[in-house]
Amino acid sequence: MPFYCYQEKMICYLWIHKKYRMPYIGIVEDNSIHHPDLLVEKRAKMKILLIDAQHDLPMDKIDWLLNEVVTLAARKTLTS
Repeated sequence: MPFYCYQEKMICYLWIHKKYRMPYIGIVEDNSIHHPDLLVEKRAKMKILLIDAQHDLPMDKIDWLLNEVVTLAARKTLTS
């Protein structure tokens, strides 16, 4: 599973949802990130953003989400 890191912390990953058969971006430790399109499901510390492969990538959502994740990771690094 390809994980992406920021300042040596895992922040997100790409995978395929088994039930929906859709690619998604998984966000790690995102308790403070909220967006109506993020799904929690049975994951304890993760939310996912499903990507519809039949449409253009929702770049505004992806950009917002990644900015939030990096900002959160940077704050955690500063307080550590």
